[in-house]
Amino acid sequence: MKIYYDAEVDALYLEFHPLADGTAEARPLSDELVANYGPDGKLAGLEILDASQVLGQVRGRIVFEIAPTLAEVQP
Repeated sequence: MKIYYDAEVDALYLEFHPLADGTAEARPLSDELVANYGPDGKLAGLEILDASQVLGQVRGRIVFEIAPTLAEVQP
């Protein structure tokens, strides 16, 4: 998974798997959330518009906390 943030337009994109240019089907889920699906119908990414407002952060600054992968977690 890749995460992209564009502070200029305040948009955050979560890419679950890459798609070739022009192959995504965008489906709005709300005014701020757009889901992108690949030709196979699987979810490929999510775009969050006005991300700082939606996520409750200061504009231009988004903070992520990435937990260790399951393979790294010791029981």
